[in-house]
Amino acid sequence: MEQTFTAQMSVFKGRWRLYVVLLNTTDAWPEFTFAGSLAVPTFTQRAEALSVLGFEPVPAAEWAWTEDSETHGDPASPVVLIAATRVRSREGWGA
Repeated sequence: MEQTFTAQMSVFKGRWRLYVVLLNTTDAWPEFTFAGSLAVPTFTQRAEALSVLGFEPVPAAEWAWTEDSETHGDPASPVVLIAATRVRSREGWGA
C-alpha cells in the first residue's frame, strides 16, 4: 500500500511556506518557502513546490482551507489560514 502524507501551507514571517508533515520521525520536515508577495500561491506553484520537495498530490486530491487564530481563544486575534492536501512520495520518503 502506498504511503501518503499531509502537505500544509501557511504564512510564516510574511511569506507562504509549504511543508510535508512526517510523523514518527525526528527528521526535519521538507519545507519550501515561496518568494514574493503575500498572494496565495497558485495550484501550479504549489505542485511545483511539492515536486522540488520530492512529493506530488495523490490523484483527485484537493486543497482544503482551515481558518485558525493567531492567539488561541481570542476572537479579536488575527486570522491564520492553513491549507492542506494529501501527497505521496516521488523519491522514496517514508518507504
